[in-house]
Parts: sequence; structure tokens; C-alpha cells
Amino acid sequence: MADQLYLSLWFPNFRFTALPDKLASVLQQFVRVGGDARVAATSAIPLAWSEPPVFQRIFVNDTRSEESDDALPGNAIAEMTEQLHEDTAYEVESRWQLWQPEAAVEGLDATWHLQPATVRCVGFGPDFDETTYEQNGHIRIDFGLDTPWVQDESELDDDGRRFLQQNVEKLLAFTLSVEKHCGVSSRLLWTESGEPLADKLLSRLQRLQ
Repeated sequence: MADQLYLSLWFPNFRFTALPDKLASVLQQFVRVGGDARVAATSAIPLAWSEPPVFQRIFVNDTRSEESDDALPGNAIAEMTEQLHEDTAYEVESRWQLWQPEAAVEGLDATWHLQPATVRCVGFGPDFDETTYEQNGHIRIDFGLDTPWVQDESELDDDGRRFLQQNVEKLLAFTLSVEKHCGVSSRLLWTESGEPLADKLLSRLQRLQ
């Protein structure tokens, strides 16, 4: 069964005023491993997830918007966090390309295509949702469902194994780049069900090679 996949990050001696810079640093690593150079949306959610955003902007990233720098991560984050409140969560939505299979026709193998997948990077204020950052991290990255990384190996042909390996390598490259360049004190790759996915992904990558 598909599971929600997250990466939680904690920073040493973290000060809330540093949140915009930390968010920008994490997004920089996302772009480094192939994420979109421009963000898709930003939101500021007060108090708890059940509340409507007090700030939201959706960006149209096409050839008409290339002359504008508004959607560049640093600029979008600066606008979103212009008023920084400790009871607010700040969310940046971006996308990257992952290999995903189309349903196989009877008698034929599934065909794989690069498809955009949404990633949400959230920075938590210390008073948001009863100090949720203590469990979720100062920053949490939501990758969506774990399906692109945990396809059933028994149903994969050689091409499918190669594409799955590329997805796993991209996820691990992002995680390691954040650890190397963002000054985190700890990180945790986890799923909503609590399954230890990091070990599973490393094992999967070793078997695919």
C-alpha cells in the first residue's frame, strides 16, 4: 500500500528568524539535484493545518514568465515570510521529474515516462499546531506518496529496474546534499505508517545495481 514520504530536518541552535534562509538553502539543494528552478506556489498557514492560509501565491511558470524573478526560490520565500509569525507554517511547493510507469497493455511491458511530481517544503514556527516542529522538524519536506521509489520488483523488467534506480538515486542525492550543505544537526526520512523507509531504499538500490 502506498505511503506518504517525508524528510524532517533539525538545525543546531535554531533561531526562528533564520527560517527563510534555511528554507532557501534546502530549496537550493532541490534545484541542484534536478528540481524546478522556480517554485510553483507559496503559502503561510496560521495556527494549524485546519486554518486557511493568510498568504498564498500561485506562480505560472511558462515562457511568458521567464523574465520575472518572482518565482525564484529566494525571492518567493522572502515575499512569503515578509511577516514572520511564530504560530505560522510556511510552505513552498515545487516540482521535479520522476520516472513513472503507465499501465501495461496485456502482453506488453509497462512504458515509463518522466512525469512532474510535487514536493512541498514546510518551515514550522515554534508555536504552530502545538509545537509540531518538535516531531516534524524545523523544516519538513513532503514528497507525496512513496510509489515512485517502491514499485513491486517482481513486476519490473530491466528498463523498469533502471528507472526505479534513477528515482531512488535522485531522492538519496537530495537527502545527502541537504545534509552536506544546509548545516542540519539531524535528519529523518520517514513514512506516515512509520515504516523505516531509509533502510528499505538503500537495500533496494543495492539490489538494483
